Amino acid sequence: MIRGKLFAMRGGDKNGRPIITVKLLPQFGAHLREEYDAIVPGYYMNKAHWNSLYLEADVPEHVLKTMLDQAHMLVLSSLSRKARQELEKEDAYDKE
Repeated sequence: MIRGKLFAMRGGDKNGRPIITVKLLPQFGAHLREEYDAIVPGYYMNKAHWNSLYLEADVPEHVLKTMLDQAHMLVLSSLSRKARQELEKEDAYDKE
């Protein structure tokens, strides 16, 4: 979460299979669902904006990283300028 806004969550489907669900641009999510059987519309989420990836599936790690990066950026960009500036200050402080 970023400032109380969810960008990704780990969970399981109705059978307990582990999944990670991330927020994506609708077009990118649709593209990934067409390319990988293990990426499906967001489990228990808005199907247009959320996508679930089965963690036990054979999806390249770089695909998951790309999904997480986009989800993080989508939520970060939805924050107010003030909130983004505060996060930048916190990040700079953490790097010291």
